[in-house]
Amino acid sequence: MLLKDKTVIIHGAAGHLGRSIATTFAREGAQLFLAGRTFEPVQTLAKCLDGDAAQVDALDEMSVDEHAEHVLALAGRIDICINAVSIRGDLQGQPLIDMSVDDVLAPAETGIRTHFITARAAARRMIPKRTGVILTLSSTSAGLSGRDRVYHRTGGFGVGCTAVEALSRSLAGELGPHGIRVVCLRADALPETWPPDAEPELQDIKSYMDQGTALGRLPRLSEVADAAAFAASERAGAMTGTIINLTCGSVMDAN
Repeated sequence: MLLKDKTVIIHGAAGHLGRSIATTFAREGAQLFLAGRTFEPVQTLAKCLDGDAAQVDALDEMSVDEHAEHVLALAGRIDICINAVSIRGDLQGQPLIDMSVDDVLAPAETGIRTHFITARAAARRMIPKRTGVILTLSSTSAGLSGRDRVYHRTGGFGVGCTAVEALSRSLAGELGPHGIRVVCLRADALPETWPPDAEPELQDIKSYMDQGTALGRLPRLSEVADAAAFAASERAGAMTGTIINLTCGSVMDAN
């Protein structure tokens, strides 16, 4: 098992991706501390996976720090922290010039705030042990081609994802000397998270996006979760400060 006996905090655990990551990490032997703003679904998941559940607002410093102390008190260490909190991908679909300033800035403000707060809380408790892994989440919106920037109206979401990637690299540089790795996962859209009765317009969008990938399809939740497990494991011990490309080839770059 890749993560046997590793202590893991997953923020946003009750969301589609957080739930998939938690399930995969449990299968790989991790000790799970699941956190989310709404307690009931987190508690239900924790019961299924034999983990610890907590109500935590990942945008609130005190809430995150108190939870990190709770984990440290119970487990004695924090080995891995992953943030799967939404950074307002719902604020898409309109031309930028028709959007309010607040809606354009919200993804960047949310993304930087939640990733910084959760990473800082974990890193402060990893430094004494001189080991740890912090995983962040971005999306293909950070690296769209010109054609896709014309087609997709991502609002401030692409800016938010780019900000998370930049923050991840800066954290990796500062935390590396303390033995802590920071890796960002960049996935494309995940159709499994879309409403089951998706409107014809969404099906048209999916068809367009499928055709824009090298593999002819978009990534699966399980594939992102598997990549997260590998990145968090000792098998990826030389990996830090990078963006893992999980876009099925819709974006191709040096990372």
